[in-house]
Amino acid sequence: MRLDFIRPLYERRGPYASVYLGALTGPERESHWRGVRDQLDHHADKATLDALQEEALRAAAGRALFATHGDVVLAESLARAPSELAVWTPLPHVTPMLMQRGENVPHIRVIVDHAGAEITVFGGGSPRKATVEAASWPLQKTAQGGWSQKRYERAVDEAWEKNAVAVAHEIDEQVRRIGAELVLVAGEPKSRSYLLHHLGTKAADRVTMVEHGSREDHGQFEADVERALDDWLDRRRAELLERHQESSGPTGMARVSQALREGRVHAVLVPGELPKPVWIGEGGTQLATDQGELHRWGVEEPIQERSDSALARAAAMTDAELWFTDAVPDVAAVLRY
Repeated sequence: MRLDFIRPLYERRGPYASVYLGALTGPERESHWRGVRDQLDHHADKATLDALQEEALRAAAGRALFATHGDVVLAESLARAPSELAVWTPLPHVTPMLMQRGENVPHIRVIVDHAGAEITVFGGGSPRKATVEAASWPLQKTAQGGWSQKRYERAVDEAWEKNAVAVAHEIDEQVRRIGAELVLVAGEPKSRSYLLHHLGTKAADRVTMVEHGSREDHGQFEADVERALDDWLDRRRAELLERHQESSGPTGMARVSQALREGRVHAVLVPGELPKPVWIGEGGTQLATDQGELHRWGVEEPIQERSDSALARAAAMTDAELWFTDAVPDVAAVLRY
């Protein structure tokens, strides 16, 4: 999981109010919010509580809210109700949100045909859908015969290919823009062939063909896509575990903290929530199991915070990935070098 979307949390000085709310509506939600507000009332300032209240009263299956100094810095809607929680801590308590959110794979969904394609981009914000079409005629081959038959069929093929070229250019641009890991393609076989031929190397290397789907009837397309994403995640997780084992990567909070301070971590592997406290400083990579170690790094007044909160901040601020897996008994890291 890439953590770009939580980085703004660490660009603001804490402490933070972290609030997780379930699916309540109307008067019930207002009554419940008053109870949550009471839990924070002895710690958070009024401006922060007021900002949280405005977001907390919005209807949703679940909400994760993070606020400080009068601003809600991040508000995430959750697909299902979380365990309700309201805490005031030096760093935002993001782990429950990250565990429910799961690995968010930047990817592009494409349904291509002779007329162009429907493209949906998942990454860098809310999903964005677009239709790409370059040539609208001629698109349909006929069996009319006559001396012009071959010329007409050639014109149709050229129109199909022109549309595929336009689609390929759009996909190449989106792969570059969001760093897409997968390009999932369904649709008409001839158009898929044209598309693959015209894609740049980076995008072509990320293509996975899915069996079902047309622009008129998505049918099994979404199910095929979710299955392909799950397969990619399984392979990626297995690859990271293998790299960690083959390179004897650091295991345990002390060794992983050191690697994060040195900016050498490519991915952090976490077995779940890690509430045990560690020492942190104000800097994004200032974390250690030993207070004296941070003193040696120039942190005058280290404070204690949850291990998982400190790891999430350090990973986000060093562009490291964060993966939850029960295949490791303790926090582990895959190193860049």
